[in-house]
Amino acid sequence: MDTQILDILGLLVFGFLLLVKGADWFVEGAAGIAEKLGVPQLVVGLTIVAMGTSAPETAISLTASFKESADLAVGNILGSNILNVLLILGVTALIYPLSVQKSTVRYEIPFTIFISILFPILGLGAGILRAPFVDDGVLSRIDGIILLVFFALYLAYLFWLTKKGEADVETVGDAKSSGWLKLVFLLLVGLLGIILGSNYTIRSATRLAELFGISERIIGLTVVALGTSLPELATCVAAALKKNADIAIGNIVGSNIFNMLFVGGISATVKAVKYQGEFFVDSIAAILTVVLLLLCIALGKKRTLSRVGGAIMLASYAAYFAIFLL
Repeated sequence: MDTQILDILGLLVFGFLLLVKGADWFVEGAAGIAEKLGVPQLVVGLTIVAMGTSAPETAISLTASFKESADLAVGNILGSNILNVLLILGVTALIYPLSVQKSTVRYEIPFTIFISILFPILGLGAGILRAPFVDDGVLSRIDGIILLVFFALYLAYLFWLTKKGEADVETVGDAKSSGWLKLVFLLLVGLLGIILGSNYTIRSATRLAELFGISERIIGLTVVALGTSLPELATCVAAALKKNADIAIGNIVGSNIFNMLFVGGISATVKAVKYQGEFFVDSIAAILTVVLLLLCIALGKKRTLSRVGGAIMLASYAAYFAIFLL
């Protein structure tokens, strides 16, 4: 293999490692500081910890939009959402069937379908939400604010669900056992890792696209999407191997909501992001992906994603990859 290609791939892998580890350290430091300042664990779990799982996608999309690589920014969001459901849940369900919480089926999956439809409507500036000041093919700052408003509503829903005792709150270690210096160090080093990792990833992904004559859209939908989704893949597979993957679907659906509303909203609010016409096909795929998840759960017994459902989802990802990306 050409030395130049090896260098680029090495930089890409290094960027992903910095992103993932940087996000872990940033979340640990930020969550620890918040708890030491007396912020309730509920708030910490539903904001800092939950958003930390989307830190790689956020960093990639923000960096890509600032570097005028909008195809990578949008492709990362859509690609991660498609990959999360079809590939990660498909693999996980094949290892061990996944039971689904009632609230996920009743509220979260339908909400994911709704925002998956909203995303291309805002991006293309079409439909009833079209306004004179919204350009076609652009996720404008106004679009970003709309996405963030829905994100705030989703956070309110999580607070309500947790207060009712129907959802668990993830925590990070014990802040009391860590000193201020360590927490601040983790916060700053983690932030630096996220910034450097996103820069290295975007730089290497762009060079790969140029070298092989592949569009940034394809790179964003595949390589970058897979890289930023590796933590979710590892977590779900590890849980399935331990036969303890009941919350896998809820976590993946929540991650997809965060990606579209938080990552997309922040990116567009900071700087308007171009939404190319080719992404409409990928947006339709993202919508159908969640609909397929709902159908596979309905086919299973007692709200379960069975091994058959997992196989269907993996086959669907292979078909999407072969038809639209090759």
